[in-house]
Amino acid sequence: MSLYANHVFPRLMEWTMRAWAPLRAEWLASARGDVLEVGFGTGLNLEHYPAAVTSLTAVDPSAPLPRRVERRLALARFPVRRVRASAETLPFDDASFDTVVTTWTLCSIPSPVTALREMRRVLRSSGRYLFVEHGRSDDPRIARWQRFWNPVQFRIGCGCHLDRPIDALVRDAGFEITRLDRFAQPGVPRLVGKFYRGDAVPGAR
Repeated sequence: MSLYANHVFPRLMEWTMRAWAPLRAEWLASARGDVLEVGFGTGLNLEHYPAAVTSLTAVDPSAPLPRRVERRLALARFPVRRVRASAETLPFDDASFDTVVTTWTLCSIPSPVTALREMRRVLRSSGRYLFVEHGRSDDPRIARWQRFWNPVQFRIGCGCHLDRPIDALVRDAGFEITRLDRFAQPGVPRLVGKFYRGDAVPGAR
């Protein structure tokens, strides 16, 4: 499984996720200041951060495709600090970041609400949480199929869940969602193609 998880799956994901570059570019355009990206993966977001970003702290529990990542880091327009850590226990002080970002990450974090609470903790009161995620469909028939196929997806997707209610998880962690778009991505199977694109701020502490 480690060979698959460390070498095969990251390549499959990279090939798939590159097609969604326009979504990244559009949503990351409002990132600014000191940014924390949780679930850095192979660094596909790097080229889409705007000039308003002054630094990036990239958190991931693993380091897939290191040579490819190093090439991308060399082209970054701002300092990048990489940290191997769990999203549920972020090793940063309270109120350390202006922006927190996740893209297709919450599906595979073992305890997503715990992780989101940590993100809220390290986000400044004036900061924003930007996310693009896939999750539970609002079509009950598709949601039932997502629930049925979850055990299979969990194995082949290295911990990915098909049916997490992303907006509810974000709110449960104490964020206030200021904008949320839910849409089906054209050309993507409906089991995995229900996307949540949102912007949130820390709720009252």
